[in-house]
Amino acid sequence: MCLMGQLNLVSLICRTFKIIRLKNLPPMDSSDIALLKTFTHYFLHFVFPVFIALIFYRDHWKKVYLILLATMLVDLDHLFANPIFDPDRASVGFHFLHSYYAIAVYFLMLFFKGNIRIIGIGLLFHMLTDLQDFYLWNH
Repeated sequence: MCLMGQLNLVSLICRTFKIIRLKNLPPMDSSDIALLKTFTHYFLHFVFPVFIALIFYRDHWKKVYLILLATMLVDLDHLFANPIFDPDRASVGFHFLHSYYAIAVYFLMLFFKGNIRIIGIGLLFHMLTDLQDFYLWNH
């Protein structure tokens, strides 16, 4: 299908389902973006691990969810930084438990079985969450 045909198909789908075009939405101001960034960050830290636990460890999802939540203790390394929180600083690559060496260890944990693997998954997902928090949003 040519590009023009694809555009017509998208237009047809939008008209059929009455989807609002993005260009008709009002622009977001900085407070809206900050709120969305904060919501996304905490959603990925606290809610999304429930889905990981339910999808991959259905029989023991509550235990797995608690382990995934416990991996948030990796943020204790922020207490050694000055200032503790800097919105213009990426956590990954700065704090020692967020270093690339630590991330390599977290990756190696995936090759173990049981709780070690779950901890590795939680730590790597935490690093991805922190990466998106800095690099995918205006700061």
